[in-house]
Amino acid sequence: MTAFHEIRDIMSSAAGYARHFLVASDFDQTLSFNDSGLVLSELIGASHFQEKVEGLARTNLVQQGGELAYLIRHDPEFRGVRREHLEETGRRVRLRSNIPALLELLGRGLSGCQFTFFVISAAPREVIQSALAGIVAPEHIVATEFEYDPQSGEVRSIIRVPAGYGKVAVVEELESRLGISPNRTIYVGDGSSDVHVMLHVNNRGGFTIAVSENHQLARIAKTTVLSDNAVSVMVPVLEQLLGWESEGIRRIFESAGLTLHEWEKARTDRVVVRESSTQTSPAVA
Repeated sequence: MTAFHEIRDIMSSAAGYARHFLVASDFDQTLSFNDSGLVLSELIGASHFQEKVEGLARTNLVQQGGELAYLIRHDPEFRGVRREHLEETGRRVRLRSNIPALLELLGRGLSGCQFTFFVISAAPREVIQSALAGIVAPEHIVATEFEYDPQSGEVRSIIRVPAGYGKVAVVEELESRLGISPNRTIYVGDGSSDVHVMLHVNNRGGFTIAVSENHQLARIAKTTVLSDNAVSVMVPVLEQLLGWESEGIRRIFESAGLTLHEWEKARTDRVVVRESSTQTSPAVA
């Protein structure tokens, strides 16, 4: 099935629903526990991956999240990377539990709503497709794409890197193709590379979920969920977006064979108080 026909079928099936939402999720450390770049570097024996990433970040040479694509194209230790290395990396990535259950719940048409799920990531497409094989359809993955040399198999060029502002462009493209208004976009992410897209989604009335304790992201996201389980993001979707009560949320989880074992609702005020530079006289009654 072509991408055009797949999008057309989504739009046709959404016609019977009151609301249609786009659910866009990052991959590395959002649907997985580890960075695919680290897994790849261990696989090929490349050294100092994290230091190289931090060095690129300091120079602002590439968009945040696009460091791995740059290294694969330009770093001598990564130049030998082939398609099969990326696919094997995907098989070695440790995923968060219950991603299939998350997609099953999203597909139920809860509260008369349709949810269309996409992965948007700067990780290589081959890595994500391999990691999520049989879970997320390839046409629902937007990720870094390479052109390979037909003789050597090495990466010859970078076609696309959805990093930084690149994720904003992908979200807008999907909203347009699916006919979804911006205020019905839900974005899930974990780190600094998600800041631009979260700000964009928030500014247009959408809903953003952070799944890490990244302080920068926590100040931007509408809500934060900390869990090892991918299906946990359904809690704020059901409670804050669709207005469900706690009991109904617990029942829907139980219907999927899951139990909300612990659900701690917390809000933290981070306050810094300093003495002022000028002293004021106490008021006299």
